[in-house]
Amino acid sequence: IMRPLPEDAFLCSFGHIFAGGYAAGYYSYKWAEVLSADAFAAFEEAGLDDDMALAKVGKQFRDTVLALGGSLHPMSVFKEFRGR
Repeated sequence: IMRPLPEDAFLCSFGHIFAGGYAAGYYSYKWAEVLSADAFAAFEEAGLDDDMALAKVGKQFRDTVLALGGSLHPMSVFKEFRGR
């Protein structure tokens, strides 16, 4: 067995992406992380120490992401929450 070189970049030899046919699956995980970070940013933008502002964003999150759920396309629901 040939051991990897210390300077080897793991992603460049990650077979799941380049030869395993699972690249779209990994992409969806990364896209979910982006949306999650953006959703949390809405709360940060409101001010994590401002209870009234957090309650407003929380209600908006509840009324869009949680309430609409699968009734609309997921990106439409997210855009409704974030406004973009």
